[in-house]
Amino acid sequence: MANKTLFETVAGRLKTNVRNEAGGRAFSFTPRHALAQYAVTGCLNSTFYANAATQLEKVLHLAGAVEASFVAKTALYCRTRGYMKDMPALLCATLATRDPALLAIVFDRVINNGKMLRNFVQIIRSGVTGRKSLGSAPKRLVQRWFEQRDDAQVFCASVGQTPSLADVIKMVHPRPAAPSREALYGWLIGRPHNAEKLPPLVREFESYKRGDLKVAPEVPFQMLTALNLDSAAWQLIADRAPWQMTRMNLNTFARHGVFNDASRVNRIANRLRDPKVIRRARCFPYQLLTAFHSVDKTVPEPIRNALQDAMEVAIENVPAIQGRVIVCPDVSGSMQSPVTGYRPGATTVTRCIDVAALIAAAVLRKNPDAEVIAFSDNVVPCRLNPRDSVMTNAQKLASLPSGGTDCSAPLRHLNQQRAKGDLVIFVSDNMSWVDSQYGGRSTATMSEWAKFQARNRGARLVCLDVQPSESTQAVERADILNIGGFSDAVFEIVAAFSTGELHPDHWVGLIDRIAL
Repeated sequence: MANKTLFETVAGRLKTNVRNEAGGRAFSFTPRHALAQYAVTGCLNSTFYANAATQLEKVLHLAGAVEASFVAKTALYCRTRGYMKDMPALLCATLATRDPALLAIVFDRVINNGKMLRNFVQIIRSGVTGRKSLGSAPKRLVQRWFEQRDDAQVFCASVGQTPSLADVIKMVHPRPAAPSREALYGWLIGRPHNAEKLPPLVREFESYKRGDLKVAPEVPFQMLTALNLDSAAWQLIADRAPWQMTRMNLNTFARHGVFNDASRVNRIANRLRDPKVIRRARCFPYQLLTAFHSVDKTVPEPIRNALQDAMEVAIENVPAIQGRVIVCPDVSGSMQSPVTGYRPGATTVTRCIDVAALIAAAVLRKNPDAEVIAFSDNVVPCRLNPRDSVMTNAQKLASLPSGGTDCSAPLRHLNQQRAKGDLVIFVSDNMSWVDSQYGGRSTATMSEWAKFQARNRGARLVCLDVQPSESTQAVERADILNIGGFSDAVFEIVAAFSTGELHPDHWVGLIDRIAL
């Protein structure tokens, strides 16, 4: 018999080379892929398996292990497609030390609002990326940020602290190009200024605070919440609120009597479910899921129903996939943790399991013949009706009993049933450990996938991670896609992969081909 050590089969060469955070066998990602995973799933808060400091250390290490251009492209991707905030600012901060010229190329597209600017400055000043001062090149970029915005935009960006926009102004000393800007800078940093030269919006706000103006000006919502407003003022604010502001402040509106009028309830509900307004707001399903979970009992039922209607509009990007689709949401114990991690006073109500359930329910909604197989340490039975709303099915999945994590369980179940399938989608934190005892030198997931694919030639596997990780249960290759994140961008990538439209290097290749 030939020496198997010298003449291994292809399957035999797929040896695991790392242990995941749960102690299970796994395949390590390349530094590029690992950075991308952290960039679109990590929020620099403590998760089930890693604390915030550990995440920060890993991201800094990975950013230093890849070329600076890929760091810049990853920052662009996770900001513009993943809608992340802290991670893209951190990646830009690493470029401030490593390649200021490259930072200048991507700065305006990544640091595109006041919060992102404050995040960037705070990270630089913390010293974690190697410097504690902005330095001349980053300082010029921050100055340019102010120059590219009109007075009203700068004023509206002044919401937030640590650092405040006033602190940033004191650091970089932007040069005012007009008397109104000079007055605005003085007003923001609390120094003497010509009040008559203040921009009109600032004068309206000051007049409203004094009680001289009865109608609230169109300023950020947070500027009004600190004021002593009566119910009539809150009703007017709610009437004029844009879609995203409405979605984020339903409990606040209820607390201030906005929903006491049935006609106003109907108007706000119609605003929330308006397809054109939803598309213009660039809302994605995760935001609506969070809003639906956050509203309390004081919010009227028509508003809750409108959020469900809005979800049906928001899942338009979910593909209708040709062939037999199987979705496997992970309902194990670790998936009960907040999807954006634990943060004192600001922990999201949305858990990893909620996101997994949402993605599964959304795929089922657009692919009624799809099969949903929930799993923890084994397959968890659950019958879903594809005609039910996405919210309803997501809640059913999220309420299933949990246990350990065995990512091979759904594939083992399918193989026992000799099932047919063209696309299998896992939504998990990928921390499989139960099946390590019988995975051999590879993972049990890869072993079961080999059996499934032998029966289903051309089948493809998608492993979608909802939390940061440096490893996977299924090694990347032509028929296997590893991707991270929970914005609607993942649906587009899954659709392209299912039809063979992705480049062989898959998701990381998409990021690498971003134009700088």
